[in-house]
Amino acid sequence: MSVKPTEQEDEYFARLERQRTLSVVRGRCPKCGAELIPVPHRGIELDKCSRCQGVSLDFGELDQVVTEDTGLFGSVRRIFR
Repeated sequence: MSVKPTEQEDEYFARLERQRTLSVVRGRCPKCGAELIPVPHRGIELDKCSRCQGVSLDFGELDQVVTEDTGLFGSVRRIFR
């Protein structure tokens, strides 16, 4: 038996998702909201969180970071193809 979310729940999660989307646009970490700091890596600029140390990739950056289809990063790359 599935439970249908209320209108308030839908609004809450829509607002939360919008805040997460805007945080990325504004240079904030989507996980914790801290400032993203540009970090050079293999000739490209990745965004690293100043608090939780997470790394945010823009479109196409995963392909630039991963040059081989082996290892962990190669596996991640194959998932998102």
